[in-house]
Amino acid sequence: MQRNQPENARQGTRYDGIDEIDPNFDGTGVRVGIVMARFNLDICEGLLSACTDELLRLGVAKGDVRIVTVPGALEIPLVLQTMARSGKYDALVALGAVIRGETYHFELVSNEMGAGVTRVGLDTGLPIANGVLTTEDDDQAIARMREKGADCARAAVEMANLLKVVQ
Repeated sequence: MQRNQPENARQGTRYDGIDEIDPNFDGTGVRVGIVMARFNLDICEGLLSACTDELLRLGVAKGDVRIVTVPGALEIPLVLQTMARSGKYDALVALGAVIRGETYHFELVSNEMGAGVTRVGLDTGLPIANGVLTTEDDDQAIARMREKGADCARAAVEMANLLKVVQ
């Protein structure tokens, strides 16, 4: 299977007699919450555009998507946690851009945000696609924003469907 290409996903099982769950990218009925940071807004908007385009392409209804914005990356985990606990969503997406500067602040924000997003997912059992870019410069972020946004949409839908099957 090619990375990030659900239409090329392998069908069937690899091993005779062993049950294997194939990826399911059907977004019909999947409720997705998106938390987007406003810091580095142009890049975040690019992530958001790609994410919502892909969610709709996968069959997620517009009415099943909710977008919430926060000031920056460090605020993302708290809002994700609140949304996860609400019971209104099958999956969440975190979008943002942390671009290296000349101080230690980049590492602090990147590490704490990433740990917070992971902790919320594990604590609540709700899948969270982490689309917060951590890059050296604006050019790297711009180059990655479209694919990362779309990738997060696919991950959210796939994981929402997977958790329904494995429970």
